[in-house]
Amino acid sequence: MRKPSVAELRPVVHPPGVKDRRSGEHWGGRLYMREISLRITRQLVGTSVTPNQLTYVMTLAGVLAAPALLVPGIPGALLGALMVQLYLLLDCVDGEVARWKKQYSLAGVYLDRVGAYLCDAAVLVGFGLRAADLWGSGRIDWLWAFLGTLAALGAILIKAETDLVGVARHQGGLPPVKEAASEPRSSGMALARRAAAALKFHRLVLGIEASLLIVVLAIADQARGDLFFSRLGVAVLAGIALLQTVLHLVSIMVSSRLK
Repeated sequence: MRKPSVAELRPVVHPPGVKDRRSGEHWGGRLYMREISLRITRQLVGTSVTPNQLTYVMTLAGVLAAPALLVPGIPGALLGALMVQLYLLLDCVDGEVARWKKQYSLAGVYLDRVGAYLCDAAVLVGFGLRAADLWGSGRIDWLWAFLGTLAALGAILIKAETDLVGVARHQGGLPPVKEAASEPRSSGMALARRAAAALKFHRLVLGIEASLLIVVLAIADQARGDLFFSRLGVAVLAGIALLQTVLHLVSIMVSSRLK
């Protein structure tokens, strides 16, 4: 089968709105990954590879970020970030292949969400185990592993709170929620929500942002000669995850998403 050109692919696999989705498109996709994925998709659309197969590999890449982060020092942090970037690449490619081949399925949507859950959790659990000094010569400090797992639980709950809005509306016979419904009904809460969105601190518990933070902290640890900055990072991410879990739940309840 003839490989389509990039010019032929782009309007089909990147239709209007794909890069502009407020909650569906990661900044990494808009900034650089969609241009890379387009070239990979071009090589795959003429093969028998299915979108769901790509989603399985995507999920595996995200999960492998956890053991990658257990490699000591900067190499482990870079390897973990690389696995997450591979996850992001395949997250773009699977949808692009689906659009070109018109192979859509609810299973694909479901698997994509499972992959997102697992990637975020794997990065944070791996970060906690890394901070616990699992392969160090001294005593393993399981406190940091616990805090990393706590951060992972918070990250999963935040995603679940969003997804459960759709479940609740479906069971109540309501149509999918519109973006405008996420705005809190109270002007004070709306202002607080916009301030939090501007600061974007909550994004640090997402797998992609967390993996980049881990690289920065690994470099700082290397300069200091211990795990101080990684451990500080795990504690901060655990705090952010728990706080955001509560704030996100409140923002849903005071908005029109369940109306």
